[in-house]
Amino acid sequence: MTKRPCPTLMIQGTASDVGKSLLVTALCRILTNDGFRVAPFKSQNMSLNSHVTPDGKEIGRAQAVQADACRIPATTDMNPILLKPTGERRSQVVVHGKPLRDYDAIEYRESYLPTAERFVREALDRLRAAHDVVVLEGAGSPAEVNLRDRDIVNMRAAGWADAPVVLVADIDRGGVFASIVGTMAILRPDERDRVKGFIINKFRGDPSLLTSGLDWLERETGKPVLGVVPMLPDVGLEDEDSASLDEKLRRRAQSKDAALDVAVLRLPRMSNFTDVDALSGEPDVAVRFVSRVEELGQPDAILIPGTKNTPLDLRALQERGLDRAITAYAAAGGRVVGICGGYQMLGLTLSDPHGVESSESPVARIDGLGLLPADTAYALEKRTERVAGAFAGWDEGTETSAGIAIEGYEIHMGTTTFREPVRPLFRLHDGTTDGAAMPGGRVWGTYVHGIFDNDDFRRGWLNRIRAERGLPSLAVGYRHREAREAAFDRLAAHVRAHVDMEAIYAMIGISRSEAME
Repeated sequence: MTKRPCPTLMIQGTASDVGKSLLVTALCRILTNDGFRVAPFKSQNMSLNSHVTPDGKEIGRAQAVQADACRIPATTDMNPILLKPTGERRSQVVVHGKPLRDYDAIEYRESYLPTAERFVREALDRLRAAHDVVVLEGAGSPAEVNLRDRDIVNMRAAGWADAPVVLVADIDRGGVFASIVGTMAILRPDERDRVKGFIINKFRGDPSLLTSGLDWLERETGKPVLGVVPMLPDVGLEDEDSASLDEKLRRRAQSKDAALDVAVLRLPRMSNFTDVDALSGEPDVAVRFVSRVEELGQPDAILIPGTKNTPLDLRALQERGLDRAITAYAAAGGRVVGICGGYQMLGLTLSDPHGVESSESPVARIDGLGLLPADTAYALEKRTERVAGAFAGWDEGTETSAGIAIEGYEIHMGTTTFREPVRPLFRLHDGTTDGAAMPGGRVWGTYVHGIFDNDDFRRGWLNRIRAERGLPSLAVGYRHREAREAAFDRLAAHVRAHVDMEAIYAMIGISRSEAME
């Protein structure tokens, strides 16, 4: 007997950044805690913040976070199409975790979207066959009439999934009633019928002041307001874009008396910036972004993060004079760390003769910062892999922290070689090594994203800085994965308290008692 496809729910928004991703995350954890086998789904995501699945495929970070909320491994079926911008009008298209090619916006829309629909529908069908509920996330707004005929991520996706839709609006940005009513007016009649209610998100203040407006909205649209969700600052989960990360870092820095200052370069095409999340969670560390020389100051360490276009972002640093400021800082004994693209920048040269990294504005060769005796050449094959191993230590024979277990993931197109012997930073379980450290560990780089999520490694590095500052070492107190797991439950409890979950269950067509049968 063939199992019927499971029921679904879809969260759409009146605009980008209204909180769709976090609400889907919350609902995934609520339904999971209530005993259901849940999976997230977003047919197409545009993001430079990505994740590597256990089988070495690349998907959007938001869907990986949502999978963690469901307590299941992430798969490419949860995000079959990932768009990674390489320029203003061009993106690398990643299909089921592997790069297909770069497309400009018009070519992608006209040539590839009809093909993409098949991958989306097949992935959705597989998820519905394997779970009790699938929670879908839309993108932007369903009211983009210019994109409607080729839509694969909003109302057409809801139709393929036969999903009831909850429309979310952000009251913090203003115009919440106009955004909801305007969206409903633009939708076609069949699309309006699919919308079963609204959630007003990011509310601040006294909810009684909203009562008359909510009553008007329900009369005007004939749809219920399912909840008003108050603003929840610093949820403790990864941000999908760096704009929201800025605010989070500011709040965290203001909430503690941090002894250590870590400056992170805000690269124009910065990617996987969540590498700094665990550092910002430490009680003795303030993390801040810098874009200009005058913002740099005298931090305890400079961190150069990953980027979707390393040669062009390195050129941007040179144009701003940040390259000279960084090398002068390192020459004076400062600590400089590079992750992925930032690691490549630490070397002597970067070569991209085929325009692999920078197809829109090719940079055949560019000089690096010269802090590591390394050269990077970009190849056509992209490495996406989860890795695990052990820390090799900063100095041969003098390092007590060598052997600390580490894990993370790699996403890069470049291969780095060395002109002279260097100390590898990590010895991986597959017999290879990763990264490089100069003597004393003041300059080091790695391809491993998530390296600071490893609590013992992170605290060991910070304690070296503390010792240099004459401060006592600290034991590992902040456990990043434990803090993250608690954040899921805190978010779920917050949303459950402010959203009519009985109505949500009714529109999905399930009841909490079913999960216990």
